[in-house]
Amino acid sequence: MRYYVQRVALAILLLLAVSMLTFGALNILGDPLFNILGPVAGDVNNPDSIKMIALAKKEFNLDRALPVRYFIWLSHFVRGDFGVTFSSTGQPPVSGVISERLPRTISLVFLAQMFAILVSIPWAIIAAARAGKISDRISTINAFFLVAMPNFAIAVILKFVFSLKLGWTPITYVADDPLHSRLFQLLLPSLTIGLPVASVYQRLLRTDLITTLQQDFILLARTKGLSKTRILFVHALRPSLFSFITVVGLNTGALIGGSIVAETVFRIPGIGSTLVESIFRNDFPVVLAIVMIVASAFVVINLLVDFAYTLIDPRVRR
Repeated sequence: MRYYVQRVALAILLLLAVSMLTFGALNILGDPLFNILGPVAGDVNNPDSIKMIALAKKEFNLDRALPVRYFIWLSHFVRGDFGVTFSSTGQPPVSGVISERLPRTISLVFLAQMFAILVSIPWAIIAAARAGKISDRISTINAFFLVAMPNFAIAVILKFVFSLKLGWTPITYVADDPLHSRLFQLLLPSLTIGLPVASVYQRLLRTDLITTLQQDFILLARTKGLSKTRILFVHALRPSLFSFITVVGLNTGALIGGSIVAETVFRIPGIGSTLVESIFRNDFPVVLAIVMIVASAFVVINLLVDFAYTLIDPRVRR
């Protein structure tokens, strides 16, 4: 129990550090008033402008010290209140933007992660079983090629071939379509960010499997006459999954980062494309909310990875 409490406490401290740094950087590097009022923010000689500036500062707590503003924002954030966008009307609320676009990015990242895991495990097992042979070398070349390819290049190739040339998939994402249609529209975007990640998983798991297959307990299993398939899937796979599980957790952040490219190329209105738009507009509340949601997801997933270790090997808790 002490192990779990320590991990949760460290996760909370990490999120606090991320929120402090992000909040401080956004408020120091940009001018929130210009986003809220536009050119009026720079007209300090006009009495009407001065009045509007004063009202905006009071409404958005910009007249208070930075630490005070941070604690006000944090107290609202932990209650699920992300504030309003920086505009003259304060509309729409940030929570509305997030609730509309977050499910699309979650679906995209989940599909990409599932694809990467389901493809990489059998791919790694086959490669490890044929280590050093021609098929393994071809597999290695393919894996390195996919890892070296930028996400935007994969996205453009997939869209050109399957959408423009063959016409098998839609060119853009249509948010009003039925669920099954929207999931189908996410097929190419999920492949865009899932293929390079599957290659990383495959290379790592293949190496660990080859090492495991050289252990004494595998030799014992062979002397008992167990089939090669049973040895690979039952005896060798589980002890080879430690590094694999770690990388799956860490690559969640990479998948979310890749979703920005996929959402841009395939015109998916998710939080990745929203983040880019908000950065260009200096819409700090939206940027801050998305950064914290992504950071929270990353930390929670890695917590689950740590807890999964204890199920595979209870000695980790000691």
